[in-house]
Amino acid sequence: MKPKLRQGKGLSLGRFQSRPLTFLTLVLLCILTFTLAPSSPLMATSKSETKIDFVSPAWVAQNLNDPKLKILDVRINPLEYITGHLPKAVNIADNNFRGPNGFLPVQYWQEDKIGSLFAAAGITNGDRVVVYSDGRDVLGATMVAYLLERSGFQDVAVLDGGFKGYKGSEQKVTKEFPKYQPGSFTVRDNPSIRVTLAEVEKLIGKPDVVFIDPRPEELFQGKQDIWLRNGHIPGAKNIPWPTFTEANNPDESLKNPHKLKSLDEIRKILAQRNIKPSDNIIVSCSTGREATLQYVVLKHLLGYPKVRIYEGSWTEYSTTELPVATGPEKAV
Repeated sequence: MKPKLRQGKGLSLGRFQSRPLTFLTLVLLCILTFTLAPSSPLMATSKSETKIDFVSPAWVAQNLNDPKLKILDVRINPLEYITGHLPKAVNIADNNFRGPNGFLPVQYWQEDKIGSLFAAAGITNGDRVVVYSDGRDVLGATMVAYLLERSGFQDVAVLDGGFKGYKGSEQKVTKEFPKYQPGSFTVRDNPSIRVTLAEVEKLIGKPDVVFIDPRPEELFQGKQDIWLRNGHIPGAKNIPWPTFTEANNPDESLKNPHKLKSLDEIRKILAQRNIKPSDNIIVSCSTGREATLQYVVLKHLLGYPKVRIYEGSWTEYSTTELPVATGPEKAV
């Protein structure tokens, strides 16, 4: 796309022709303005400009008529979607976005395949996307939100409370399937939000680095025989992902893993674990899915500036000869 020349009073093509220096100056100004303008979603950049929010059922209901608003229902069981879903919601199960990569299972597909999946679901660069699932599959919703950010998409939200919360708030649900056209989705890969195994190896034991492991305590401590080697990255802090949610609310009517606790409650949890905004935080889990909830909360809702995901997580780490810790947390 070429920058448009802005014609002011007294400017004409004739003046451009008769005064080449003025014309050159204007062209340079236009190029400078275009260069400094906010990046298009189609332009490559290494810095994330994405904002991921958690939005209420009321917010979604109030914005349903926005033609730019797209809704992804990422529940895995298609019959749940067919039985009832949000208006406009397109079902694309979160497990579509992962598979074997030649030496590891359940890894994120290559960028072009992820982009084609979003396009098939009707997503176009410049849309606003709300993602939801239900219950403990909030992890699928945050995973897809993370993949949108990873792909350079800018305006993303997760439905707080998921389908249960939306239906429970007496908002309208439907069994009708939306009619839509495939989108035009160009991936703008953002490697700045993730780390590789080689980077993890260099970060272990660094004083300003905090590894957060959101897996259940039994997996963290290596008590269950699942992987080739069981345990956790040395020095990691175990904060099981439901800790940030209402999964264990003592009031049965309020129990919902898809709904977050208040941000003040989450801040207190982090303060108790001595996790600070200044920390260089790496979130690593079993397969790169659980980590996405804490990543979204820490980076996008609380504004921690240095949070990344180790996508290979324990599935990859356990196949290496890197050090493994077992039992309760221990400082390195």
